[in-house]
Amino acid sequence: MNSHSQAADFKKVLCTARKSVGLTQTQLSEKTGIAQCDISRIESGKANPSMKTLKRLAAGMGMHIKLELLPI
Repeated sequence: MNSHSQAADFKKVLCTARKSVGLTQTQLSEKTGIAQCDISRIESGKANPSMKTLKRLAAGMGMHIKLELLPI
């Protein structure tokens, strides 16, 4: 899997997770203190969030992050 397809998968996972808990970007922004425009940029693949930001987003959705390293 190349880095472009990994980014596409990540933004899909983030958007799907947010929608699965019934939050809009604005609501997630209010819960996390992360600007809605930044959430939009992350979901569209135009920004690469730090692990700290990912943890804040996950917590705002009542989730945690599971990181796996898999063979290619």
